[in-house]
Amino acid sequence: MARVKGAMATRKRRNKTLKLAKGYWGGKSKLFKTAKEAVMKSGQYAYIGRRQKKRDFRKLWITRISAACKMNGINYSQFMNGLKKANITLNRKMLSEIAIHDAAAFTALVEKAKAAL
Repeated sequence: MARVKGAMATRKRRNKTLKLAKGYWGGKSKLFKTAKEAVMKSGQYAYIGRRQKKRDFRKLWITRISAACKMNGINYSQFMNGLKKANITLNRKMLSEIAIHDAAAFTALVEKAKAAL
């Protein structure tokens, strides 16, 4: 039986990694071994970053809601508790958008939250 060498598959696999490393500085984009390490690490950073993005946005929304609440004479935790008791189910993203773009509507929500407390 003829001997099969893996040159074609190896070259394809290496080129795939080098393509992912395109634009990296120095040998990280040219040399397979360092490119492989850089691509693996960048994949880890990307994975972690996708999770951190969710945390960061939630933190931003809470900060915006809190600032708008303080302008209306209530703190964030009381406001959220009041909304819950008034059966108003709006997520933090929408509440922050309302706080930024429609101050009158946010003030109405604060009044409903205060009444429910």
